[in-house]
Amino acid sequence: MSAESRFVVSPDWVTERLNRPGFSVIDASWYLPAHNRDGKAEYAEGHIPGAVFFDHDEIADTTTGLPHSLPAPEFFAAEMGKRGISERHTVVVYDGPGFFSAPRLWWLLRVMGASDVYVLNGGFDGWKAKGHPVETGLPEPQPATFTPRLAAERITSFSAMRDIVASGSRQIADARGPGRFAAEDPEPRPGMRAGHMPGAKNLPAAAFSKDGRFLANDELKALFDDAGIDLDRPVVTSCGSGVTAAIITLALESLGHEDNSLYDGSWSEWGGRDDTAIVTGKA
Repeated sequence: MSAESRFVVSPDWVTERLNRPGFSVIDASWYLPAHNRDGKAEYAEGHIPGAVFFDHDEIADTTTGLPHSLPAPEFFAAEMGKRGISERHTVVVYDGPGFFSAPRLWWLLRVMGASDVYVLNGGFDGWKAKGHPVETGLPEPQPATFTPRLAAERITSFSAMRDIVASGSRQIADARGPGRFAAEDPEPRPGMRAGHMPGAKNLPAAAFSKDGRFLANDELKALFDDAGIDLDRPVVTSCGSGVTAAIITLALESLGHEDNSLYDGSWSEWGGRDDTAIVTGKA
């Protein structure tokens, strides 16, 4: 059997470590309107014992006019500290289905200086299905100190993205669904142009997991090969708003690919402007 991602852990692995000093669990559930789910409400109804909640919309830079933009390191660190999270902790993040919004926080924590960070395979839906313990009371974590060390090279700005598109210096992997990528389906945000950046390859986020479980490494590599992504060259990941792009990042890192960055503004920024090049149809 092919090796699995070193960043993905099982419910049993988490259960064995619950209540250990320096071990933290974060519910990072966030959903699109089409999911008809409320991450914060579901957390209040039940969560992994001791898990704290991370709100992608609140712990963000709200001045950009874009959804859940990368927060300032000091703000992020303060919010983590309130939740009892240190950059030295072993941290497991999860969402409901397994691999939708959790990889975004996995990426954020690592960009901000944490190194021992994992994603729960199967998500909270899988956790409950296997009969693992669920807590309904809200935890009161002991405040901690999170010392941020921003890995700026892992973040791609709009100006850098414009240069990448013009020069082809990095491969572009777009995590949106094929209909949105090809401009066959409308964008969910009003007034947003449809299509993709010139040169981008489509790697739909949903393809990286099956029944809530992340694919094995050989299956991940096959996805990149089929999409025409060369793992020996640099990659920038993108999506609708910077959330599911991190699923591609997780897959890249799982395969040992380190020369990658995430375009935080993603299609919300690129497609929301009138001065950016857009291509329609399948790549």
